Order: sequence, then structure tokens, then C-alpha cells
Amino acid sequence: MTPAHPDSPAGHRPTLLLVDDDEVFRGVLSRALKKRGYDVAAAPDAATALTTVADDPPEFAIVDLKLPGASGLQLVEQLHAMEPAMRIVVLTGYASIATAVEAVKLGATDYLSKPATADEIVIALLRERGNSSLDVDHNPRTVESIEWEHIQRVLIEQDGNVSAAARALKMHRRTLQRKLAKRPSPTPSR
Repeated sequence: MTPAHPDSPAGHRPTLLLVDDDEVFRGVLSRALKKRGYDVAAAPDAATALTTVADDPPEFAIVDLKLPGASGLQLVEQLHAMEPAMRIVVLTGYASIATAVEAVKLGATDYLSKPATADEIVIALLRERGNSSLDVDHNPRTVESIEWEHIQRVLIEQDGNVSAAARALKMHRRTLQRKLAKRPSPTPSR
């Protein structure tokens, strides 16, 4: 068993909230984190998560960005307000710079794209600082990825309301929905 945190006293199982609407993923990750020494409480949405931890906020949280009802960003903000020392990692299959920046501003300590392994998640939970030796990508971004970032930023500004975002972007709502259903490749093709 991998220790959950190097500073944890013997016998202490750090508490962790796992919020993801994908039941299979939630179950698999929950079991993997329990094997790594965490006491895991799992929830399918923000409302259930908040009810679950209302009386005893966990030390750690893993929050999916796209949840039914309140978004993962809203949940991050509420969890951070509940317990500012909580270490929160946001997971998403819809990664964008705009949502990553917002997640950190709202209290997340890290942001990972799915698929992420349990070990990668634990490393992100325990990481105290950023990695300044990370390679900087020198490839220019595609027009599609720049457009995706802009759409994500406007969606955040409109609290996830697609109709309001479409008006702000001066595009038809169905056009925006089609664009949101697709995800641009993050790097230019050669």
C-alpha cells in the first residue's frame, strides 16, 4: 500500500471526497484510492457531495468538471469556502486553459485531463508547488484550439448558460452546441 501522505501519522487514513457522475469510473477510482490509504467518500453530483461532507470536510477532493446540476467549478468554490486548506484536484475530459485557470482561482490545487491514473491523481493531490522544469510547447496553437478556449471563457463568464454564451458570441445556439459537442485537437497537425 502506498502511503497517502508522507506527513500522515501512523494509522491515519486521510479523508477524500470523490465526485464524478460516471458510476463505473467513480467505483474504480474509489477502490484504487482506498488501496492507496485514503478514506474515500464518493458522490455522483455536487448536491450529494456537499451533503456528504457538510459536517466533516475532507482533507482532499477530486472533482469532475462536468457534473449534473451545479458544475465542478461551482463545487470547487463551495468546497474551498467550506475548508480553505482542502487540496482539490479537478479532473476533466474537456480540458481547456480557461477552465484550468478558473479552477485554480476558485481554490483547486491542480487540474488533470482524463484519463488520469490513480497514481497521477495522488501525485497531483500531494504536489505542493508547480513544476518550473516542465517543457514549454513551442508549437503554435491551431485556430480550432484558440476558438475552443474563447468559447470556454465565454461559457464561464455566462455561468455555463449555452443560450447566453451563444448571444455573447453572436452565434446561433445550435451552432454553439455543435461546436461544444466536438473537441479540437490541442496541437497543430503536421
